Amino acid sequence: MALQGPIPVTFDMVFPHGCYVVGEVEPVKDFDASTKGRFVQSRDKQTGEPVWQVAVMDADPTLKPAQKTVAVKILAPVQPVPPAPVAGVPFTPVEFDGVSVTPYVNSNSNRLAYSIRVREMRPVRTVSGKTTGKEAAA
Repeated sequence: MALQGPIPVTFDMVFPHGCYVVGEVEPVKDFDASTKGRFVQSRDKQTGEPVWQVAVMDADPTLKPAQKTVAVKILAPVQPVPPAPVAGVPFTPVEFDGVSVTPYVNSNSNRLAYSIRVREMRPVRTVSGKTTGKEAAA
């Protein structure tokens, strides 16, 4: 099979209604290399770059509450900074570039799940100074 490893997708395929940052950007722990007193940050197996994680809320109105928050892993040499908050909005809208998903079976539910990895986190794009409408739709 030609398809191996992370599957490249677009942001709109994963978050068609947009998403919002709801947590801090944190380093991902390498559980195999870390010890009780020593934290070792996880590195991407393909690129060797440090792996960071941020919680985002999917703006899809059809999702159940337990499905709305998802962790997005960011591959970056330095800790990414979320976009600036938007006045009057309780959560910061965000978009990602270089998105890929890796399917796996969730051992708790025995259901198919996806690990989301990205190369870049950025503010929501605007068209001629107007929002794309995604952040208003949520």
